[in-house]
Amino acid sequence: MARPDVLVIGAGPAGLATSRELARAGVAHAVLERGDAIGHTWTHLYDSLVLHTGKHLSVLPGLPYPKATPLFPSRVDFIEYLRTYAARFNVPVETGADVSAIEREAREWIVRTTDGATRRARALVIATGVVANPFVPELPNRSAFGGRVSHSVEYRRPGDARGRKLAIVGAGNSAGEIAAELAEAGADVTLAVRSGAAIVPRQLFGLPIQYVSLLLSPLPRAVQRAIAVSLGAVAGRIRGSAVLPPPPRSPCPKIPLIGLHLADAIKAGRVRVRGAVEAFTARGLRFADGGDEPFDEVILATGYRAALAPLGQLIHIDPCGFACRRHRVESLDHPGLYFVGHTYDTRGAIFNIGRDARRAATGISAYLRSSPSA
Repeated sequence: MARPDVLVIGAGPAGLATSRELARAGVAHAVLERGDAIGHTWTHLYDSLVLHTGKHLSVLPGLPYPKATPLFPSRVDFIEYLRTYAARFNVPVETGADVSAIEREAREWIVRTTDGATRRARALVIATGVVANPFVPELPNRSAFGGRVSHSVEYRRPGDARGRKLAIVGAGNSAGEIAAELAEAGADVTLAVRSGAAIVPRQLFGLPIQYVSLLLSPLPRAVQRAIAVSLGAVAGRIRGSAVLPPPPRSPCPKIPLIGLHLADAIKAGRVRVRGAVEAFTARGLRFADGGDEPFDEVILATGYRAALAPLGQLIHIDPCGFACRRHRVESLDHPGLYFVGHTYDTRGAIFNIGRDARRAATGISAYLRSSPSA
């Protein structure tokens, strides 16, 4: 194709939705994907992954799931959905285009990839999300530990876990699901929790909890947080006492641990809970209470940060680790720079992607009309 007006970085759900909305607006664009196929990140997540959000609110603009898709789509369901979406809307994806650096020159964006190629465009959309940038905390003495250390992004399936002594560090959804799955497979699992987490049921009276969150979304964040804690308390009264301390107050959105699989595993004694990790030892971990415990393997389910590295010092980061933006998608640092897939709250990342893709396409169309070519 001729040189596009817009480059979209990332061909996951955010990049695909943005492409569809740009096409509807008549904007020439190209989508750059670092992997060898669309949805590269999703193809490499753990096998048993199931969306926490219901299929009716986990769709991208313009295409519902097939009727036979379960209420909570699996990873395989979602990958097939993304492939169908890309084909349906003829998304112009270039795979194997791993972006290494981004520069701003006059009124143009210059995008460089690891193969040495250079591309230019008048506007740029960062649709890289967070999973491409796993957060690995710096725990003292890691090099002394004789076992395996990995991040949860590397986890695929339990394998030969029976009898192995494993530590999962973290209290998010990945931590809970991986811990419960490994325990079910016969591993001796300890969950190291630094600051607590709210646990809410995946469904409330048969309704996905995300749908309830959407109804509550107009309310102030403090009220939403209080209701989430209350829902967790209700679930606790139904299922028994809380198994994790409540999360600390934070100015940033905090996604609760959705589903009761971990709570059930803890109550059944299949998963043990310890406090914060202080350091590695030669045989395992030392905890903040001063106790040591040996482990064969440590999995850091410590979350992710926004994948913004190619932008370098071009942007400022907000207190929650995302680019500083207005209207959720427009960069505060540069005209012609947009972000989709960087809004995370209880309504669900995929739901927010649809809304933000539309906002970005509208903003880009207006920007291109008002800004002369370089």
